[in-house]
Amino acid sequence: MKNIVRIAAFCLLGYLLYGCSKQDTQFESYLNGHEVKYPGTVTNAHSRPGNLRAALTWNPSSDPSITRYVIYWNNKADSIIYNSTNHNTSDSLTVVIPNLNEYIYSFTVFSYDAKGNRSIPLDINNVRVYGPIYQSGLANRGYNVTNPYGISADGKLTLNFLKVDTSTHNVFTNIKYTNKAGKESFGKLSADSMSVTLADYKADTKIQFISAFKPTANALDTFYVANYEDFPTINSVAVCDKKLFKKVYLPNDAKPYEGDTDIDRLWDGSTGPQGFPNIFHSDGNGPLPVVITFDMGAVYKGLVAIEETGRNCCHNPDDFEVWGIADITNAATTLKANDAGWTAEATAKGWKLLKEVKRTDDGSAPLKVNFDPNPPPVRYIRIRIKHNSNNEGNYTNMSELTFWNNALL
Repeated sequence: MKNIVRIAAFCLLGYLLYGCSKQDTQFESYLNGHEVKYPGTVTNAHSRPGNLRAALTWNPSSDPSITRYVIYWNNKADSIIYNSTNHNTSDSLTVVIPNLNEYIYSFTVFSYDAKGNRSIPLDINNVRVYGPIYQSGLANRGYNVTNPYGISADGKLTLNFLKVDTSTHNVFTNIKYTNKAGKESFGKLSADSMSVTLADYKADTKIQFISAFKPTANALDTFYVANYEDFPTINSVAVCDKKLFKKVYLPNDAKPYEGDTDIDRLWDGSTGPQGFPNIFHSDGNGPLPVVITFDMGAVYKGLVAIEETGRNCCHNPDDFEVWGIADITNAATTLKANDAGWTAEATAKGWKLLKEVKRTDDGSAPLKVNFDPNPPPVRYIRIRIKHNSNNEGNYTNMSELTFWNNALL
């Protein structure tokens, strides 16, 4: 039995030796009896996609004989040569291959020495190249339809967008707008932000946006959506909040006819001409002009309009002035409103005439009038009634006052 095992082992060894000898012979035959040197092969090869181009990166071989690399593609119909004598294996070499089609490529990299010997090939497969087809499928980042923008108390505009779908590799969105100097300007919304603030946006001008994408996180190039998209129109004019309004009495201000007809009737939210006692009715301590004062509760930097509604019958102003100031400290006038020096004193105290309103009707219907341009910051309002439509010279009536402010002025 032992002899049989020894014979079998001897036969197996002989077969293996024969096989090795045969392979060596075939190799020598392939080499035609000549020794051929194979330069070292690159390692850690990877790719980065781009816009009709691609980048191939690898660590070079430590073989000092290598002088260049040749990259082939399209079944070796196309190639590019990259000369390099860098043999530091911790470095990275990158070759950018231009003028490609939007396609998935396979590349083959050979190392060459100065004698023309080349390494065994290294294939880099599934290299994606992007272009106009990819770009045509891109869409701008969505804005928040239910709450597209907000305006802060100091007049800064914030645009609100939807959360980014991370699979799309949106990198940023450019915002194109006109600044307060009247020049084109740009803001940038990053992919991880939901809003962007434009501190110098000029009111009543167009805002457009365009989004940028990368097909992969490591892509060479950034792709933009084909066209800018219009952002919703910014309506920066809003009614001043009447809930903040408060009564103020300065020296010589007109008093109410009775408690139910005080000036807070002017911001009680009524619509249309009202009847007694749902009105402001002065006490008749004239003669006209008379003045009333109230606090709007906030400083408005862009008052643009006022709407005045008279009583449903009589004593309605058809000539009155609207004055404003931001702070009434030391701003009280000492003269009566019917004194010829009142205007000069009010101006000297810092009050600014916003508008003189003259009506040609009976003064009862709501009338909206724009203020003069470039208003100052205003918190406190004085209404100086100079004349009534029915020529009544002592009493005066009004139903409601409404103010509009442009928060971006």
